[in-house]
Amino acid sequence: MRAPIGNFDDATPAPDCLDLLVAPVAAAVRAWRGDVPAEQILYVDTDPEIADTAVFVEHYGRELLEQSANCVVVAGKRGGATSLAGCLVLSHTRVDVNGAVRRQLGARKASFAPMETATGESGMEYGGITPIGLPADWPLLVDPAVVDTEWVLVGSGRRRGKLILPGKAFAALPGAVVVEGLGI
Repeated sequence: MRAPIGNFDDATPAPDCLDLLVAPVAAAVRAWRGDVPAEQILYVDTDPEIADTAVFVEHYGRELLEQSANCVVVAGKRGGATSLAGCLVLSHTRVDVNGAVRRQLGARKASFAPMETATGESGMEYGGITPIGLPADWPLLVDPAVVDTEWVLVGSGRRRGKLILPGKAFAALPGAVVVEGLGI
């Protein structure tokens, strides 16, 4: 099947290719519930060498810059405690870590989590982290612009491959909180 966005000729419903997904993402797809059927989560195979946004959109379609979202892991610190959260914003914006994220987490300080922490705790590859399958006890902060986008391209948990699904599905993920001003 052809993907609803981008220049992808071959899109496969994620439930039909669980073996291509990392364990936490595959488990989340298997357990999927909500208004958006799991069959609307589409997997597209992509070249891992061009997974970074700027190069990726040049190759697969410039319109994807407005239809892609990046998921980053942020560490919030208060006292001696550190908490992790996923943050999802459209690719042409950046996460307001020191404003919206810090306030939402009730942290004195917030910063991007070190790569080893982000990958080790999520079970996903750097450059492919996706909100689907993040640890259930993490908050998932989602910018409203992501939810309002008809189809959104995000990582698949690996640098190879991406997922495409309706933006409204992100608001229904475990721990999701839609946060105004998250993406700036």
